Amino acid sequence: MIEGVKQQKWWGWGEEGKAYRHEDKPKFAPFVKKMVGVDITLPVKPIRPFSSLEVPASQLSDELRGKLNTVVGGKYVQTDDETRVVHAYGKGVRDLIRVRNGKLGRVPDVVVYPGTQREVELLLAAALEADAVVIPFGGGSNIVASLEAEPGETRQVVSVNMGRLNKLLEIDEESGLAHIEAGVLGPDMEDQLNARGWTMGHHPDSFVWSTLGGWIATRSSGMQSDKYGDIADICRGLTMVMPGQVLTLRPLPSSSSGPSVREMVLGSEGRLGIITSAWVNVHRLPEVRELQAYFFPTYEAGLKACEEIVTSDATVMMARVSDPLETQYIMANGKKSGRVSSLANKAIQKLMLQKGWDLEKIALSFVGFEGSANHVRYEKGLVAKVVKNNGGLGVGKGPGTLYDQKKYDTPYIRDFMLDRGLICDVSDTSTPWAYAAEIHTLILDRFAKAMDDLGVRGLVFCHLSHSYHSGACQYFTFAIADDSDNQEATYDVAKRVIQQSFVDFHGTVSHHHGVGEEHSPWMEEDISPAGVYIQRKLFEGIDPGNNLNPGKIVHDGRPGVSSNSVDA
Repeated sequence: MIEGVKQQKWWGWGEEGKAYRHEDKPKFAPFVKKMVGVDITLPVKPIRPFSSLEVPASQLSDELRGKLNTVVGGKYVQTDDETRVVHAYGKGVRDLIRVRNGKLGRVPDVVVYPGTQREVELLLAAALEADAVVIPFGGGSNIVASLEAEPGETRQVVSVNMGRLNKLLEIDEESGLAHIEAGVLGPDMEDQLNARGWTMGHHPDSFVWSTLGGWIATRSSGMQSDKYGDIADICRGLTMVMPGQVLTLRPLPSSSSGPSVREMVLGSEGRLGIITSAWVNVHRLPEVRELQAYFFPTYEAGLKACEEIVTSDATVMMARVSDPLETQYIMANGKKSGRVSSLANKAIQKLMLQKGWDLEKIALSFVGFEGSANHVRYEKGLVAKVVKNNGGLGVGKGPGTLYDQKKYDTPYIRDFMLDRGLICDVSDTSTPWAYAAEIHTLILDRFAKAMDDLGVRGLVFCHLSHSYHSGACQYFTFAIADDSDNQEATYDVAKRVIQQSFVDFHGTVSHHHGVGEEHSPWMEEDISPAGVYIQRKLFEGIDPGNNLNPGKIVHDGRPGVSSNSVDA
């Protein structure tokens, strides 16, 4: 461990000692039992000790070690087994299944922790001179296999942990821009900005364990993107260390300087270089921040309401709506209610029944408001009219407050489920509004058929998470009851069904999780063969030796979802 650099546990999400618990949520175990037939209250096997893993020995040469020691200092050149394993993969379901089973893949030979941009320049030069593979590493939260070396890689593999580059360097208050080092984790960045009265407003689900550089490298989006924009909107300039040179893009509001180099770097997943700092849009902390909850009689009504909110005069911070099954999941995750809360819930259900709603089809929505008190009051009025026009019902701030408090704990549920033989994962896409409802129905139907064909129980649910003028992102979560030796193959089938449905019906391969190796089999269907050709030529031109995170986004083999096997 390096002082000041946080590290996730080797076998799952987040920090040791923190986990999802169901005991204070009386409705959750019955919900899981009903949906997939698994009793989550039964005892589970403990996680195997790290000492039981057969970690391949480091192949770091004495020559490269000596050069890296000279660049960053010996304490920042780590070759111990646990550090290397933590940096060998991200936190995708496939990653977790393999590491829990002791299937480690190609583990990095060394993890290096640079503390300055100059050190990044020098260590990259040393690694390239040794013909090593270089993989940038932020918080390790990636779920699409963007962090692992290719199977069978014979060259030395260097993981570059950017955690020491974690400072707010400068705020241009007149322009609303901040210059920030790329290795900073979300909470640390916001703490530094908030202390000076500012916020970036970018809050992905992985916020606690992801970095500014990682957000840029994967084209991330946050929960509050309806107001603040995706990272592609927020990032205005950056510095990236490339082979033999340093790219510097000034923070300009816009430009007409030929094909956008900034856009080429966004989403490049380490294939063009190592991002060391960025200039980003920042905003004054709002006077008022409020989340309101609403119910709709159907998911389709909620989708329509979100579309109308986006095209209204309201500029909300977020507009989210969950389909019926996700709504049931959220309600099942609630803690035991007090008497007053219980009576209120019963009153709301009675009102829904009086309206003729089917409680199995209702959809829960959260809408976020920020700004001055007058502005928030005005926007809430606009949204209330949209909700009413779509048959919805407002239920106040209570559910939204609870969601706000627990929004970063969700990834811990995946470890809890894996402990109990349940494979859980997510996939996201965006479509034009015209196809939003239909693609949701299509995926639910295809997923159900695939699980029936496999003879396993599973479920999939969804929420709309980000809205745009022309369409929206829908975020699908699926869970499958399979604790057999075929877990990974079962996961492949589910993942392929969902991803193929995206590209079959006007969706993109990924809205904000990136491509990595998991999603690369669908790139030609997403952006056309010519689009993949352009990307390939870009990577080859910058990195002819294929040293920079090879195999991500486009590749010649079939790793990831179609790993060693199936057609996508």
